[in-house]
Amino acid sequence: MRRVYEHICTIEALVAKVTLVAMVTLVFSAGIARLFRNPINWAVDMSTFLFAWSCFLSADVAWRNDKLMSVDVLVNLFPDKLRKRIKLINYFAISAFLIFLIVFGFLLSYTTRARTFQGIPGFSYTWVTLSVPVGSLCLLVTTILKGRREL
Repeated sequence: MRRVYEHICTIEALVAKVTLVAMVTLVFSAGIARLFRNPINWAVDMSTFLFAWSCFLSADVAWRNDKLMSVDVLVNLFPDKLRKRIKLINYFAISAFLIFLIVFGFLLSYTTRARTFQGIPGFSYTWVTLSVPVGSLCLLVTTILKGRREL
């Protein structure tokens, strides 16, 4: 099971990198094309789609590798036992919020299934809104593993 999780994490990190690079490339290409008076109209829309996925997947990669910003100046003054309890309370609060995002994110994705994304035919808005529950699910798994490790 551990190898499967590590493999999924590797794929997630790769997809996060690819979406970020593709988004930057699209925006840069659209700017250059506009300079030559030949704009790429769909580039901004597609980069918005890539941005949504990149945000959530990159957040999970950063969370898993303890690379997110934290303000712990005050908490570091507490004894180890209290610090551990505060960490567990934080993990619980984060998990509750992520469960909320998962439930309502899937509901939103279902609701937007018939809507087209930025008028692009055949491209449902659901693919954009799915970034919320899928990314939140990845973050929830990471949070649960961090909480379990802390216990």
